Amino acid sequence: QVQLVESGGGLVQPGGSLRLSCAASARIFSPAFLGWYRQAPGKDRALVAAIRSGGSIEYADSVKGRFTISRDNANNTLYLQMNSLKLEDTAVYYCRVIQSVRIYWGQGTQVTVSS
Repeated sequence: QVQLVESGGGLVQPGGSLRLSCAASARIFSPAFLGWYRQAPGKDRALVAAIRSGGSIEYADSVKGRFTISRDNANNTLYLQMNSLKLEDTAVYYCRVIQSVRIYWGQGTQVTVSS
């Protein structure tokens, strides 16, 4: 059983930056999907950014040009670099990994954008 642990959340002013990390407890071979989701109060969890098995990367329209997803295979870590943060980016951010038929979620990390 692989565990995912997110970190890097916090309080930041509008226009600021944060980098989220999602560390896996073990190597995940040939993942079909690596992604970041977020859930704001009263809203459904939504996809923010993802890396698919073929290497393609996708972003939600609301974060294009501001967020960057990346991975470090050597350290079993997924990242989300978030720049030019806006008030509406406030949410709990979760990482998700799909390997074959297994789906793993992290516990979430809070990001609060406030002046």
